[in-house]
Amino acid sequence: MSTIKVKSLKTQFNDIEVYTQSLKVKDAVLLYYVAERGKSDEEGAVQRILNTRRISKIREYVLEGNIFLNTFFLNWVEQHEKPVFDEKTGVITIPLIRSAAQVIDGQHRLVGLREALKVDDKIGEKEILVSMSMDLTTKEAARIFLNINTEQRPVPESLIYDLYKETEAADHLVNRARDIAEMLNTDIDSPYYNAVRFPGNARGAGSIDFATVVNSLEKHLMRGGSFDKYNLPTLNLQKLVIVNYFNAIKYFYDLHGMWNNLSKNPFLKNIGFSGAIDFLTSELLKEGAKRRSFKVETLKEILDLNEIPLLLQHDLKGMGGPEQRKVVFDWLSKPQLQDLAKVDELEF
Repeated sequence: MSTIKVKSLKTQFNDIEVYTQSLKVKDAVLLYYVAERGKSDEEGAVQRILNTRRISKIREYVLEGNIFLNTFFLNWVEQHEKPVFDEKTGVITIPLIRSAAQVIDGQHRLVGLREALKVDDKIGEKEILVSMSMDLTTKEAARIFLNINTEQRPVPESLIYDLYKETEAADHLVNRARDIAEMLNTDIDSPYYNAVRFPGNARGAGSIDFATVVNSLEKHLMRGGSFDKYNLPTLNLQKLVIVNYFNAIKYFYDLHGMWNNLSKNPFLKNIGFSGAIDFLTSELLKEGAKRRSFKVETLKEILDLNEIPLLLQHDLKGMGGPEQRKVVFDWLSKPQLQDLAKVDELEF
């Protein structure tokens, strides 16, 4: 039977011993298996059902030359042969036995690595960090799983874009737009709370398509784009501006009890959202930056929509998409155009 010997760090978390070491991908992939909770009644079964779409994305991520820096966690359950740790040398000897250890954390990453390895065997020589315990009970495994997956909360994927601004990959921009769409849909203070229709949603759920949010925002989120130009490069700042902006528009519709009227309010339709983003990115960001404020009250003051009739869905009837977006844009611009000085008021 083959074994590997590697330097290991032994640590104690309450009554659980953990051994952490660097392993080659090919060895880690050989050792692990997934014990899904609800499908397996064995001790230590805490894993969720695998998400094939997520695995596919991880596979492509690895094939692009990336690797993972965060730790994988395994629970060794093979009873005939076990890893042996030498206290004097700090070396652990691990038997290379197929499916000898349950994966507690990192199941999608490991399956993604396995799928990538099928395409490029060089990936097997890369190293990942693996923590391992022996013969954990389901209760112990659940404690570790919950510690990793609830106490240490993940950040939105698009924050990668904030940390690595030199990266202009399109999928980072899509991730950022997706995070904004999710925040618009789940933030109770958002005028689009529960109004974004994501792929797979039940028919009739939401009124703004997820794709519309992404397509409207994506090009403005890149480095040097509209938000970055006005010193709004981060996810939180962009989300706050967008929520405040649409809350400012909502204010004028609420005065007439019209915001939630799906048949009349064009801003609850894809075309209204897109046209509003056109106006935000080309005009309103500039004015808000000039006033050094993107508060709702400031944006209401800039919009100044009190003196003009509300734009309603029937005002867009019979037009094509580009023309409808222009009508939305022009309606939002109208108060600003009315404020322009007349010829006889200009000084030269």
